[in-house]
Amino acid sequence: MSDINELRKEYTYSQLEIDNLDSDPVVQFRYWLNDALKANVSEPTAMVLSTVGNEGKPSSRVVLLKNLDHDGFTFFSNYESRKGIQIEQNPNASLLFFWPQIERQVRIEGRVSKTPRHISDEYFQSRPEGSKIGAWASPQSHIVPSREYLDNLQKDYELLFKTRILERPENWGGYKLFPNTIEFWQGRENRLHDRFEYRLNGSMWEIHRLAP
Repeated sequence: MSDINELRKEYTYSQLEIDNLDSDPVVQFRYWLNDALKANVSEPTAMVLSTVGNEGKPSSRVVLLKNLDHDGFTFFSNYESRKGIQIEQNPNASLLFFWPQIERQVRIEGRVSKTPRHISDEYFQSRPEGSKIGAWASPQSHIVPSREYLDNLQKDYELLFKTRILERPENWGGYKLFPNTIEFWQGRENRLHDRFEYRLNGSMWEIHRLAP
């Protein structure tokens, strides 16, 4: 294998100027997400969620964006998972989208809270049946003895819900990140990338260009 320090890629897809930006970063994000969809980016709604619990150690994983409105970004998970425990301990978190085909990334920072119960219920009922049962069967982030153990849990719940309504488990539901900082990054040649940061000041968003 060649040395990874020899790998190089020049970013020449596009450029970004402040005049191209909407005054509302969520609106701007929608524009970029639409561009990613048009470019057939694989998993355009995939985002790296980073959380930090009481121990001060950051933890990151990929989750999927499931809703976006003027308030923030919504995803769903197990409340008893590692991410759920860390969010309970420290609601400050970050999201990262990376769309390599269009040489863009978006960094988002803010505070996370659980969505209202009806939002979690509605989304849960929209999921395929296998995914619903998986939410019951998986003790997410906890140690399990084997794959067979998980498969048996899945089978047990499949049998159980043949005679019961398949409702959302109490330990599973939505989270919403309410942003206070959003940065848009457009790759440029010679690593002199374009970066613009929106920072919430009261109820208004301020926009600043950042050095790459």
